[in-house]
Amino acid sequence: MSSIRSSLASARGLGSAKTGVSHWWFQRVSAVALVPLTLWFVACLASQLGADYSSVTDWLSSPLQASLLAIYLAAIFFHSQLGLQIIIEDYVHHEGAKMALLIGFQLLNILLAVAAIFSVIMILVGAA
Repeated sequence: MSSIRSSLASARGLGSAKTGVSHWWFQRVSAVALVPLTLWFVACLASQLGADYSSVTDWLSSPLQASLLAIYLAAIFFHSQLGLQIIIEDYVHHEGAKMALLIGFQLLNILLAVAAIFSVIMILVGAA
């Protein structure tokens, strides 16, 4: 038997998932944070242009420079994870593939972020 209720009537009262707005805000805040960090990073790269390895590691051995680079790397990987999640959720329609890609990319982003920040820490403590 067919129902005369519209799909809006059956959805009414269920409420939102309450995750879209926070995801949107995290993406905007991380993008805003990346603007000055990227300008700092580009300026630092320009200042180190033509320098040898020991000069660059000496520069990165500064706690301020290493901290800013670690924050920059964390913000980049966080922002990229948010963007990849949106792309996968919007364009992958098979639920199994969607879940596998979401988990896979999140693990890959975490692995790359940890490796990058660990590298900065190793240079900071002088192990490189």
